[in-house]
Amino acid sequence: AGLLDNLLVAEESNGAMTEVVAINFHPRIVFSQSSLNDFMAHEKNIWIAVRNRLISLFLSESHGDISPDTRLQNNAPLQKQAFHPLVDTLYHLPATIGDYTDFYSSREHATNVGIMFRGKDNALQPNWLHMPIGYHGRSSSVYPSVANGVMKGGSKEGTRDDDSDDETMSFVRRPCGQLQIDPLDPMKGSTYGPCKLMDFELEVAFFVGGATNHDDEGEHSGKPLTLSQAKDRIFGYVLMNDWSARDIQKWEYVPLGPFTSKNYATTISTWVVTPMALEPFRCETSAGKQGGTNRSGGGTELSEGVDVSGGGERVKDPTPLEYLRDPNYGSYDVSLTVSLQPKAVSQTTQICQSNLKHMYWSSVQQLVHHSVTGCPMKAGDLLGSGTISGKE
Repeated sequence: AGLLDNLLVAEESNGAMTEVVAINFHPRIVFSQSSLNDFMAHEKNIWIAVRNRLISLFLSESHGDISPDTRLQNNAPLQKQAFHPLVDTLYHLPATIGDYTDFYSSREHATNVGIMFRGKDNALQPNWLHMPIGYHGRSSSVYPSVANGVMKGGSKEGTRDDDSDDETMSFVRRPCGQLQIDPLDPMKGSTYGPCKLMDFELEVAFFVGGATNHDDEGEHSGKPLTLSQAKDRIFGYVLMNDWSARDIQKWEYVPLGPFTSKNYATTISTWVVTPMALEPFRCETSAGKQGGTNRSGGGTELSEGVDVSGGGERVKDPTPLEYLRDPNYGSYDVSLTVSLQPKAVSQTTQICQSNLKHMYWSSVQQLVHHSVTGCPMKAGDLLGSGTISGKE
């Protein structure tokens, strides 16, 4: 935020930001904050105007409707003020996160986890194809993830089993909790101990932006968002790892879902990628479409589904209800990978690969469904996709 402040305020004094300031946007105030919450709380047209302004400062020739402004390129003192070497930069969360929700939006992942916990015959729950499924997480345990840099406080992401203090590094510690003694006999109960099945989750999350969706009665109640409104409320995307203690989860998740198995650590990237930057990569999801035009005897719209159970049986997928039916249904073609580096090894090894297009429920649908009851969605709220698994 400070970097943007230096750029924009310097140009504002020359009148270059007057078109934005005129609509009650004051970059000196907004970008002097320690987080992006104030900026997120503005409307999408402000985000676009600031993004275009920044792009213009780095252009050598016109790009679409954006004309170049070379004053920064030719101003060494301003460059020294505006730019900071990444090696000297302290990384921290881009926003103060008010509420955090993690969804379960990849059909392939939902099926894989269902097989793990319930077996192949009951892998995908009947409600999963009707609405985005999610759970409320803990914003207090969302931390910045830094692969190659110094985080605020001097920490780097990793896992740790011991209890020793380290002033230069902090780690996601292996959690302790209740572990089922015998999976074949729940009546034997549980024992207390460290998690033995520590897991990562490859996810993409997004920050909510814009004004809170209050209804006409006041600030203590909200109103549902439409698909169009929700699209304009997505500020930007980050990578996310929702650390999971699978053995603790398996014992505790019935009947209300995961609790302590997921409340100890969630890490996100410190850089936010805007929807405008991702727009050139728009694509169909791996599902292609949701539902279709064939009608069953009961009048529900259905289409031939895809067999992901491995059992060879093809099922019919329901068309989403009207409030979730997106005429622009799709995702982004963004390659995602996970690499592992053990403590005693100097190199990383790629262990999985996926793509953001492997989503059944889109980020817009997630936000719409989250607000369907009138839940107020505030700038800085974080919504995770759930693990994004591919077809292989």
